Amino acid sequence: MARKAPLSIVKEKFGEKAKLVEAVKGFMTEDLWVGRTSADRGGDKGLDHVSNAKLLRLHATFSEVKEKFGTRAKLIDAILVAENRSKDTGYRTRLENFPVPRLYDQYKAASKRAKATTTAKA
Repeated sequence: MARKAPLSIVKEKFGEKAKLVEAVKGFMTEDLWVGRTSADRGGDKGLDHVSNAKLLRLHATFSEVKEKFGTRAKLIDAILVAENRSKDTGYRTRLENFPVPRLYDQYKAASKRAKATTTAKA
């Protein structure tokens, strides 16, 4: 089976790109979003100029994080627990600067490593 193109997925799930952009902007709250934008670096194109594939990935990632954890802070706590570094305040501060997609990838990798070590010990 062939994979669907991002444009066809956008049209199927959201109808048009503008609705997908609005759905992603719905996640731009203090709970999930890092307060950095492209305007901070001299540009201000916004999400309208981001590719459909990236917008779909962002929407999927934010949806999963909001469903599983609710906030970035709880995701960071889960990463620290999975890596057995819950008392490491310097590491927590470093993680607080990362965007949600990077944090979620780190959480998945850490939980996968933790699961592998528990099965190896058994």
